[in-house]
Amino acid sequence: MVKLRLKRCGRKQRAIYRIVAIDVRSRREGRALRKVGFYDPIKNQTYLNVPIILYFLEKGAQPTGTVHDISKKAGVFMEFRLNHQTKLN
Repeated sequence: MVKLRLKRCGRKQRAIYRIVAIDVRSRREGRALRKVGFYDPIKNQTYLNVPIILYFLEKGAQPTGTVHDISKKAGVFMEFRLNHQTKLN
């Protein structure tokens, strides 16, 4: 099973997180399948590669709680719902 989760980067007291698609059995710093964005909680900056995130969501990837919240603020799930509805019709 694949999850979309945060991978910690940066130095002490200055964390930056990459949002990655990674196998559930891998550790937090393990090898990612694909980098799909980053999140800087100090500057409150976010970059998301939305088409890649949508691809992994369509394939059944589960976002963690934090990644879900970040994606929701960026409107990824609205796009996912719209794409899903157009495919059903």
